[in-house]
Amino acid sequence: MLHLISASPIASAVLERIDSGSSIVFLENAVLGILRSGQLAGRLTGMLADHHLYALSDDLMICGIEAEQIVDDIEVIDYAGLVELTVAHPLIQSWS
Repeated sequence: MLHLISASPIASAVLERIDSGSSIVFLENAVLGILRSGQLAGRLTGMLADHHLYALSDDLMICGIEAEQIVDDIEVIDYAGLVELTVAHPLIQSWS
């Protein structure tokens, strides 16, 4: 399943509801919650073992965040990458 998270702050309850093996895209204001210096950094790092985490490059740029500032191993994708993920995942859940 593909999860699109756009809300900031990112609620821990949302992350708890996401099954292993799922893909998660952080977009819009949610990119503020994936900073390596943020409160969720440890949790997101742990999720990388059994989830695929992505951040939308345009939203990082709008928020003035460099890729080096987000949690290691979160993949930065563009809109074409987002479209590929939506095609690859027939089930999509949006969290706003």
